[in-house]
Amino acid sequence: MTETTFAASEPPVEVCHLTRRFGATKALDDVSLTVPRGGVLGLIGGNGAGKTTLIKHLLGLYRPQSGTVRVFGLDPIQHPIETLSQIGYMSEDRDLPLWMRVGELLRYCQAFYSRWDMRFAEELRDAFDLGPQARVKTLSRGQRARASLLVALAYRPDLLLLDEPSAGLDPVVRRDILGAIIRTIADEGRTVIFSSHLLDEVERVADRIAIIHRGQIVLTASLDELKETHRRVTLRFDRHFDRPPELTGAISATGEDCEWTYVCSHDREQIRIAATAMGATIVGEDRLTLDEIFVSHIQG
Repeated sequence: MTETTFAASEPPVEVCHLTRRFGATKALDDVSLTVPRGGVLGLIGGNGAGKTTLIKHLLGLYRPQSGTVRVFGLDPIQHPIETLSQIGYMSEDRDLPLWMRVGELLRYCQAFYSRWDMRFAEELRDAFDLGPQARVKTLSRGQRARASLLVALAYRPDLLLLDEPSAGLDPVVRRDILGAIIRTIADEGRTVIFSSHLLDEVERVADRIAIIHRGQIVLTASLDELKETHRRVTLRFDRHFDRPPELTGAISATGEDCEWTYVCSHDREQIRIAATAMGATIVGEDRLTLDEIFVSHIQG
């Protein structure tokens, strides 16, 4: 079996027990993550959580200090050409040659990718309102972001890595970028990892979520599963409590006396059974946004 055939049959991303230190700081702490083919994984976490460090391991820019990294079944350190030829990457820094014109940038990048689709690149250039004669150094921040995404998309990569693609951009540019991502995943079998701390954007485009905090993967699940199994529940008891009574599946609790509000990670029926067993009455219940789910797990 050839490496190309082998890679095509493997998950786009498979990370096992990956650990990375920078001096005394543990940037990644025993991270394991498998990303299935197709759809968008939202990798969410605060600044310094380990998002960029994880992405740089997928690109082969960092060598694992312990654990393994596989991209389509291949080690990106040992097989950089095979892996990078399948990855489109957009960094927060928008690294582009400033001296080039936009049209020159497209022709320059075309030389590096056998699968470069110039027709698609021109379609994106028109959609992003980027003039072919405009120099990269004269582009606005939003225009550079569009140009960076164009370069990442134009050779139709099987895996698209977006590291904080919307950071610092105005709502119009962010909308255009999200639209392009949605268009990309409409092509069957393509996979996107969308790293961001802007959770409302992740919620719009992701179908799976991975929460990373202090270098550890706290939770991975489909977005639908997260929303179905996380809810805010207010219980009323028939006596006073100085501390919140323990509720199965509770991540956090606030309140006082007879009434306590819990953020829970159980489904509705399990919460009802647990509340009844405690002698409590459910007096309020709400589903949570992705932002509220994220905060509850980080604080918990």
